[in-house]
Amino acid sequence: MKSRDSLIRLKRFHVEERRRRLAQIEAMIGEFARMAADLDREIALEEQRAGISDPSHFAYPTYARAARSRRDNLLRSSGELRDQLEEAKAHLDEALADLNKITSLEGREKASERGHEPPDHGAVIADFDLRAARA
Repeated sequence: MKSRDSLIRLKRFHVEERRRRLAQIEAMIGEFARMAADLDREIALEEQRAGISDPSHFAYPTYARAARSRRDNLLRSSGELRDQLEEAKAHLDEALADLNKITSLEGREKASERGHEPPDHGAVIADFDLRAARA
């Protein structure tokens, strides 16, 4: 019984760990998207200020070129995180399935233990006395 309880606690810990990891990845994707949008605005402002929007132009602003590179790296990293997010969701589903399997086994075992409890002899005798008193 004790080992089963510790196994359930372990499985619950794994589920919570997977949920935390999932939330962390989702937060990072959101943060990267926000940072990429900020860089897009800065790039547009710099291009507008310089009057040059073609990155291959020789006078294209260095800051805009660096910000463009940074934005592209963020978008690439965000794509990789999306792949990790799908993997983390699969791991969470597996952990939930394991937890559900263990808890359902425990529930069935507890139910069978209740069904196989030795009869309460005091209750049987009291029931017999009631029947005898009625007759």
